Amino acid sequence: MVVTDAERRLLFCSPAEPASRADITHARKLGLVKFLADGPAVEILADGGSQRLGAQTDGRAVTPPHRKFKKNPPEWYEEMHERQCEAHSSRRIRVEHGIGHLKNWRSLARHHGRREHISDTIQAVAGLLSHQQAATANGTRM
Repeated sequence: MVVTDAERRLLFCSPAEPASRADITHARKLGLVKFLADGPAVEILADGGSQRLGAQTDGRAVTPPHRKFKKNPPEWYEEMHERQCEAHSSRRIRVEHGIGHLKNWRSLARHHGRREHISDTIQAVAGLLSHQQAATANGTRM
């Protein structure tokens, strides 16, 4: 799970989990759901894997719209749903760019090591990227 700000800077990168897990379960385990529900009024632009997160955080997590009609939707609904998804996607593109900065590092783009060590690699790259972004923001060269 990765959190970025509006300027695409990396704010938080969680450790990798050893098994496949739903985004919302991971958010609960990290305490993100409780923090958003009880904490400051911030807006999180989440992906489709966090559909129920908005309801559990008093609307602070914004997800793409849920498809109400799975089969034979009315034509008006399909157009409306497409516009809503596109609007969410255009707001969320900055988040995706922030995540993309992590994936530009070869050690994450082509990880061939043991799965047990990927979490350490992610945290190391996140630390280096955060340092690089802070140095760039301050106008210093690395």
